[in-house]
Amino acid sequence: MDWKSSSIDALLERALIEDKAAADITTNLTIDSALQATGSIVARQEMVVCGLGAVPRLLEIFARLDKRASAQRRFEVISHPEIFDGVRVHDGQVLAVIRHNARVLLSCERVILNLMQHLSGIATLTRRYVDAIHGTYAHVLDTRKTAPGLRALEKYAVQCGGGTNHRLDLASGILIKNNHISLGGGLPAVLTQALEKRKKGQRVQVEVRSAQELEEALKYGAEAILLDNMTPAQVKQSVDHIRKAVQTEGQEPRWIPTEASGGIVLENIRAYAETGVDFISVGALTHSAKAADISMRIEAETA
Repeated sequence: MDWKSSSIDALLERALIEDKAAADITTNLTIDSALQATGSIVARQEMVVCGLGAVPRLLEIFARLDKRASAQRRFEVISHPEIFDGVRVHDGQVLAVIRHNARVLLSCERVILNLMQHLSGIATLTRRYVDAIHGTYAHVLDTRKTAPGLRALEKYAVQCGGGTNHRLDLASGILIKNNHISLGGGLPAVLTQALEKRKKGQRVQVEVRSAQELEEALKYGAEAILLDNMTPAQVKQSVDHIRKAVQTEGQEPRWIPTEASGGIVLENIRAYAETGVDFISVGALTHSAKAADISMRIEAETA
């Protein structure tokens, strides 16, 4: 993750502005402007860490927003070499230590924690799904069911949890879904148009919900299949059918990637993975992940 990219920079700045961190009334009235402090970011549960790179960047951006006492903008963020985004940590483990002006730490505390809790929650949930299908050939995918404006960070958190990113946005790949089919005159019409008009190197994926739709997608040249809202038994039957359909005697079989989605949870993802499907997409990774429990302990530095 490039924490200094213009898009991430703008996102972090908006977060600080939203909280009016540079106008923290309580802190400015009660804390000596010269007081230095140490803030320890602590995990309060077992989790997969994500978002550590945002900490120094948020502090740098805060310095742009708060023009007072520029000399106090110097800071140090220290973390153990073995702790970085994507690593599992235990309850009570210190993730990073920040040495900075006390006012700055207090004013930035909530934004730092909000971001790390959210991203670590996604990474932790993703790891649970990935662990659940360990030993199979399937890969866990995320979806576009992300919080507006946070997609890049949320998909990064999925990667930190061991998951694989699906399309970043609507311009990242061709996926013909049921609404395209119904509005575009049927599957043969929309699939034929997509195959004819696509740019070189673009794969055309089609969502199917029944054996009949699958047969039609294969007939008209679908290059990847999304098996939507099927039971594990139906997915297995579909995967087996696809593999037989692409075999040509005397030639290497053509690979059509298969993906299962819809109604997949921790309790049943293993059953889907054992069908032989290549990918399993889970919207819950980003839209239903519980925030990880992380706190910041701030203590004044003694002279």
